[in-house]
Amino acid sequence: MVDGWSPRARLPENWRRVFTTRATVGLVLLIALLSVATAVVNIGTTDVSGPLETYVPAAVQAAAGFTGALTGFLMVGSALALRRGLRSGWWATLFLLPLTAAQGLLQSSKYSFPLIVLSLVAIPILLLTRRRFTKPLSLSTTQIAAGSALVGVQLYGTIGGYALREHFDGISNILDAFYFTLITSSTVGYGDVTPQPESVQGMLFTMSVLVLGVSSFGIAIGALVGPLIQDRISKTLGKMTESQLQLLDKHILVLGYGELTEPIVDELADNGRQFVVVTSDREVATALTDRNIPVVNGDPSDEEPLQRAKIDRAAAILVATNHDAEDALTVLTARELAPNTRIVAAATDRENVKKLERAGADAVISPSQLGGHLLVRSALGSDESGLIDRILERE
Repeated sequence: MVDGWSPRARLPENWRRVFTTRATVGLVLLIALLSVATAVVNIGTTDVSGPLETYVPAAVQAAAGFTGALTGFLMVGSALALRRGLRSGWWATLFLLPLTAAQGLLQSSKYSFPLIVLSLVAIPILLLTRRRFTKPLSLSTTQIAAGSALVGVQLYGTIGGYALREHFDGISNILDAFYFTLITSSTVGYGDVTPQPESVQGMLFTMSVLVLGVSSFGIAIGALVGPLIQDRISKTLGKMTESQLQLLDKHILVLGYGELTEPIVDELADNGRQFVVVTSDREVATALTDRNIPVVNGDPSDEEPLQRAKIDRAAAILVATNHDAEDALTVLTARELAPNTRIVAAATDRENVKKLERAGADAVISPSQLGGHLLVRSALGSDESGLIDRILERE
């Protein structure tokens, strides 16, 4: 027994955490897709039969349909943020859910009823799972610059287009100016809003919006797609993604990998126990990933990989490679980061048992000594199961 740990007691708790998190994300994603589908259906039908049919103007119903599709796409983004455990994704979803319900109500259609019900049901579920989404949003300098550039160009084009509306055919209000900026910077260019042929100011302004818009869109796409590609490469190299790491809780942390570690990993995998292996060997990491075993690639004696593997949430830590000196350093680092977590280590050489204990291990097992005891007891016909229990029980 390791520090009072029981697979039957801990496993349901871990599964409840994973289930509730994934269920919340799945529900939000379902609402997002339903919002888009409902908007598309309501835009293309005249069958209006909702409770607000006689009170909502047709223009408002049409606007609710178009904006419902936009809200659905925004909620897809918030669902992806929830999947990564981001607090910002939780707040965004909490804001969008009442909005989808209101849009469904304003659409005044029988097809909007499931959207309204699911949106209202999801709000208390989201509030109950608030503590599942605590990761802060960390944006890189490139991502901040991309977002600022994108917003800045849209403001520049909208304000400038409205100010120069007399030089354009098709711009009469601020919405027209925003529309012109959007289709110009995205290179769509329908041709319905164009500068007047004799206006040099209009042509120069259009060219500036086009150049700045294309640049900002390119930077934004790179900032969004880049992290996804990086996550894919990390998985290929045997690393866990940030969303997977965020779900870790009450898991077993296996530090290092060697001949002694292999049977430990097999045993944990067979028992269905949540665990993570931290190893600096990329070939081993790739091989374990191919077996669907979670891996963090990094030196187990360094703080950064252990923090990524959520050592502060670990139920127990196992250190068992063929190198006692490296294991001692790993135990020292683990003890510093997790002072109250039980650490069990294996000593290849019997004389290193005390050294590993002084490094911070709560229990140190010598495989050679253990094998000798088992062989003798087996030869004498004794039951060796009690010996194993006494070795593993908490001191």
